[in-house]
Amino acid sequence: MKAIRRFTVRTVLPQSLAALDALAANLRWSWHEPTRALFEQVDPQIWAGIAGDPVALLGAVSPQRLAQLAGDGEFVARANALRDDLDRYNAEPRWYQTLSEAPAHIAYFSPEFGIAAALPQYSGGLGILAGDHLKSASDLGLPLTGIGLFYRAGYFKQSISADGWQQEAYPVLDPDGLPLTLLRHPDSTPALVSLALPYGRTLHARVWQVAVGRVTLLLLDTDAPENEESLRGVTDRLYGGGGEHRLLQELLLGIGGVRALRIWTDIMGAPDAEVFHTNEGHAGFQGLERISTLIHDGLTFAEALQVVRAGTVFTTHTPVPAGIDRFDRGLMQQYFGGDLLPGVDVWEVLALGAESYPGGSPDVFNMAVMGLRLGQHANGVSVLHGEVSRGMFAGLWPGFDESDVPISSVTNGVHAPTWTDPELLRLAEEKLGTSDTTAADWSSPQVSDADLWAARGRMKANLVADARRRITGAWHEQNPGATAPAWFDEVLDPEVLTIGFARRVPTYKRLTLMLEDEDRLTALLTHRKRPVQLVIAGKSHPADDDGKRLIQKLVRFAQDPELRRRIVFLPNYDIAMAQVLYPGTDVWLNNPLRPLEACGTSGMKAALNGALNLSILDGWWNEYYDGENGWAIPSADAAGDAGERDHLEAESLYDLIENQIAPRFYRRDAQGLPTRWMKSVRHTLATMSPQLSADRMVRQYVQQLYVPAAHAAAAISDADFSGGRELASWKGVVSAGWGGVQVIHVESGGLAAVPQVGDRLHVRAQVQLGSLRPDDVAVEVVYGTSREGDTLEHVQTVELAPLDDDALDTQVPTTGVLHLDGSRTFAGTVTLARPGSFGYNVRVVPKSRYLASPAEMGLVAIAH
Repeated sequence: MKAIRRFTVRTVLPQSLAALDALAANLRWSWHEPTRALFEQVDPQIWAGIAGDPVALLGAVSPQRLAQLAGDGEFVARANALRDDLDRYNAEPRWYQTLSEAPAHIAYFSPEFGIAAALPQYSGGLGILAGDHLKSASDLGLPLTGIGLFYRAGYFKQSISADGWQQEAYPVLDPDGLPLTLLRHPDSTPALVSLALPYGRTLHARVWQVAVGRVTLLLLDTDAPENEESLRGVTDRLYGGGGEHRLLQELLLGIGGVRALRIWTDIMGAPDAEVFHTNEGHAGFQGLERISTLIHDGLTFAEALQVVRAGTVFTTHTPVPAGIDRFDRGLMQQYFGGDLLPGVDVWEVLALGAESYPGGSPDVFNMAVMGLRLGQHANGVSVLHGEVSRGMFAGLWPGFDESDVPISSVTNGVHAPTWTDPELLRLAEEKLGTSDTTAADWSSPQVSDADLWAARGRMKANLVADARRRITGAWHEQNPGATAPAWFDEVLDPEVLTIGFARRVPTYKRLTLMLEDEDRLTALLTHRKRPVQLVIAGKSHPADDDGKRLIQKLVRFAQDPELRRRIVFLPNYDIAMAQVLYPGTDVWLNNPLRPLEACGTSGMKAALNGALNLSILDGWWNEYYDGENGWAIPSADAAGDAGERDHLEAESLYDLIENQIAPRFYRRDAQGLPTRWMKSVRHTLATMSPQLSADRMVRQYVQQLYVPAAHAAAAISDADFSGGRELASWKGVVSAGWGGVQVIHVESGGLAAVPQVGDRLHVRAQVQLGSLRPDDVAVEVVYGTSREGDTLEHVQTVELAPLDDDALDTQVPTTGVLHLDGSRTFAGTVTLARPGSFGYNVRVVPKSRYLASPAEMGLVAIAH
């Protein structure tokens, strides 16, 4: 018989163990090894069976064991000391508190957050990245609040059928059994967020709070008694349902998220958020809610838009248009044509998401396009992804080169304390005197090759044991009461070169590229002297049958009796599995279609543990590969078709494993150590650990995006938003008058017959401004290396100054020479700093102290 309702009964702890409640309630335990070790001591067997979840542990441990611990003075003292350490951690000044003029509060919106396996609110890299962002923000002391949704069934639990087909299950989560607390008003009533929907309906959401160190995460939940039955399921599943269901989720995340944040800041007495960071386009509606509030305060839509843009950071993670949420315009009209956003006209909303560029569709509303129009500060998540994004969205800035498109990059990082194996942490503490593995001197002779090799061996042994346990558990779930096959105990070998591959399974990540030549892969796996083994995991989206077929193909291959001890697919990939899988591999494999991997942080987590990477030069690996930290699989970009490309790149993959990787791994000295391999391991740990850390990433966000956004927001909001009013008015004038702007003539001089480095090129441009003034524009010389077709590379700019009046018109002194035809003259010099081919041009762009980029308005006039 099945229960009609399920809930969690929490244990009442003895008073002397009250510290355990405080420690379990704060997710810092998910990355603080001493706290995790304390909970493991409560009951090691239960701890191992619940994937390290303190809340579940305290709900399962027996009263007798708790009474025993309550009388253990040493345990009680240790628990109290860790609680006091958590209190200090939450209160003490950290890196952020050393900064001046940094924002007092940052709001971080994301559709998913992967913090711990105990809180399954993530599907893959986007959510794990968001979770790591919160953790590093906490460690660095950022006053940051996360905003997301609470999905009652999370993403999904994956199992694999006997014929290799992915199966999905959606176990319902009980928030009372999770490290959550309900946000309540001072009178104890639950805080409630409400959105007006079409046909007189109202969507309500309660707000759960999650303590992530010193950062608070707010999760909105529609499974509330205030909702009609049809609306209680809006937050049922992550990325579930069709277009309207997804739209409701994103309206709640953006609009409801801002409203929840306001309630939270009011209850907590926290300052209002100065910077709003949108992690991917799903949360883009947050900007519209803020515009609606400003309109209520007396601004027009155009004025409010400028204010909101100034303080908004938009991060895109999508390298392909197909990955962007796009909603039917008619559906958007239905939702925004009512009372959802008071003061905001539906046509103004539709304009923000319109694909008004060549190749765009007039029938859809594009969430990423809205994100870019609402965010003055935008970035991709690796250097290469920044380049790809500038090309992908260049249509929003017509007339500008892709390099001018105002999308920068901050390469993702991973939270080292979360993803570094305890074995490596202990080694750093014992031999190098630090618990910060990203700052440890891994080149020090204090850590011998033997020390490091032994630690790596223990990590691999843990992976082998975990893999055997997981496949045995999966067998018992599908065959209750049956005895698992004896060969399960022989799956994988800690002595064999181990290659890991785990990620989401869309087709572009090419899960089965390794199967391109099954005979050759078989030979590698079964090599008599240098065998290889593969550990593979990943989930395909429930609606992606193509991805499921890739999993099925791999699983069927791995069922071959000759190979099943050397290749294994582990079902239900999650954080708990990943924390054992990454450290236990010798090599991490990544073979997406370049350049479709925005970043790909799984290889970063492996590298933090001394694994070497074997990857296509895509995402983060494109900028960090140095020839010593792993291997680059050459991209066959010039291949005639996809099949030929897969074949060529697979051949390169096999060649690297057979001729470089396996020989280096198995070549041992007299002590049995692979000294050449260990050189690469040391190099990886020493050079990459600081760079791959999420602390580096979050510092970059603060310095490159958050601080500039806060300054821009303050400047435009000062004096009752006078800057916003001024900018909106000025943009209207400039946009209306831009048709009259033209570069009429350019002349130059000052160079010798043979130009040399150090010479000064004098440039003079005659420009027609029409109805605009000289201080409305910047007239710039754009110069750089001239390539084939006269394309400029390594571009720089110098602004030309208006020449003083030459008596042609005494009514306009100091605003540039005014010619009889109404044009003006601008002039300046360029110093030739580099030898080689040189080229230049002149352009006119809008100029205002409130613009973050010359390309921001998408207006440019270029000399021809």
